[in-house]
Amino acid sequence: MTHISEIILAVLLLIDLALVASSRMLHCIHLAALHGLLIGLFPLAMWDFQHNGIPTLGVLLVALIGGVIKGALLPRLLRHAMDHAKVRRELEPLVGYAGSLAIVLALSALAFYLWIRTGVAPAGTPVLAAPVAFTTMISGLFIVMARKKALTQVVGFLIFENGITVFGLGMAVECGLLVELGILLDVLVLVFVMGIAMFHISREFSHIDANELTHLNELDEDEADDSGESEVKA
Repeated sequence: MTHISEIILAVLLLIDLALVASSRMLHCIHLAALHGLLIGLFPLAMWDFQHNGIPTLGVLLVALIGGVIKGALLPRLLRHAMDHAKVRRELEPLVGYAGSLAIVLALSALAFYLWIRTGVAPAGTPVLAAPVAFTTMISGLFIVMARKKALTQVVGFLIFENGITVFGLGMAVECGLLVELGILLDVLVLVFVMGIAMFHISREFSHIDANELTHLNELDEDEADDSGESEVKA
């Protein structure tokens, strides 16, 4: 089923690019959900049913984690946080969407070029696994750094973690299981914490622009300086 795994990797690559170029929050969450579902199918697509028969418990567990948790549970939590925070779009990204797409495309091309020139994949693994995994990690990190909304940054973190999972699964299914289980708890905690934080920030400040937290800190420092000067004059 190697050809199916290659198709899945190609679709993952297209989703990465679509996420970088998307401003609508709900669209990003839906793309992240599809990303998770495909990662759930990926280990099954790589499994050689003809020679190995029924997949092992580890492979089935990775597929279940990807399909149920990444493809359904986490996107549902993000949608719930979005509804409570009442945010619909990323209107003022640090890097424009056309520029973001150009940067990620360039980095993706570089990742493919370097892997083709220097990378050595284990026998029987998809050729696209490593470069697509690197592109996914790059896309996730770029979304975290180039977007202001906390919700969009959470989506970026999830995509970054998916890239690590794709790399582990692409190189060896057993290693992929260890990678997946090792990071999943952090992702779950992150989504819960960010969901609660975004809800309270939205109630207090009417937005969830992470950039404004820096400005808030600067205002606090200015107020402290002003109060210090007043005390000195007194």
